[in-house]
Amino acid sequence: MPPNSLKSTGRCDPRLYQITVLTVLLIYGVFRLDFDVRTVQVLVILAVVIITQYVCSRVVKLPRFDIRSPLISGLSLCLLLRTNSLLIAGVAGLVAVASKFILRWNGKHFFNPTNFGLIVMLILTEGAWVSPGQWGSVAFFGFLLACIGGLVVNRATRSDVTYAFLASYIVLLFGRAFWLGDPVSIPVHQLQNGAFLIFAFFMISDPKTTPDSRPGRILFAFLVASGAVGIQYGLYRTNALLWSLAVFAFLVPVIDYLTPGIRYQWQQRFSLNEFLISNTDVRTAATGRST
Repeated sequence: MPPNSLKSTGRCDPRLYQITVLTVLLIYGVFRLDFDVRTVQVLVILAVVIITQYVCSRVVKLPRFDIRSPLISGLSLCLLLRTNSLLIAGVAGLVAVASKFILRWNGKHFFNPTNFGLIVMLILTEGAWVSPGQWGSVAFFGFLLACIGGLVVNRATRSDVTYAFLASYIVLLFGRAFWLGDPVSIPVHQLQNGAFLIFAFFMISDPKTTPDSRPGRILFAFLVASGAVGIQYGLYRTNALLWSLAVFAFLVPVIDYLTPGIRYQWQQRFSLNEFLISNTDVRTAATGRST
């Protein structure tokens, strides 16, 4: 492991938990909540993201083919992307995964793949839109509990950016409501949609696209939250969270330069020895001493 990298030291790869949660939500949504997404569209998106990941991995000669990250991107696209065209659905999956391999800087990819795939489709075609994720109270709070559970189970991952974003965005929404004299029910309703949860817990929290340092991640989360409020209420644009994340992704290299930190690496297997070694590496990198 490089000296400036940090592996996830959770009990398991956090992506496995995310895949499980997103899969259960998608199945429940399709068969019980009547999500406006066809089964064939789900199959097309998942097939495209997996094939794209495999091809790109071979092209850049990665040592192994990893299906977990593209599955998260594909499942998130299935939950958020709405289109009547299977071509658009497939291209969204292709663009999302390919962006990880093409749009890179200093060993990191610029954009969260799901966010980039959605933004590109919104820009290039009128046949795609993003589902607001109004699933009803039962599905919403069930998914919320599952997301919070993910932060607890995988506490070693970079959940600080999620906490910082939630705090910033909630304060800004309620602050605006109080400033305008709006009832509290308005910001509460704005927060109760599934797309917001997917963004907060699966997109902005992506450890491979956020700043390396904790101060940098907190700053990044605040900028994205502020930008989303500005885009939504200042520019009157829909999908403000997606646009804000895409815009401020360009600042991540600058934030990393100003506030350097330890680069995150996914954990492939976990053992007690790896946990102890990883912690030793972190302390060594932080103090500049060797043991």
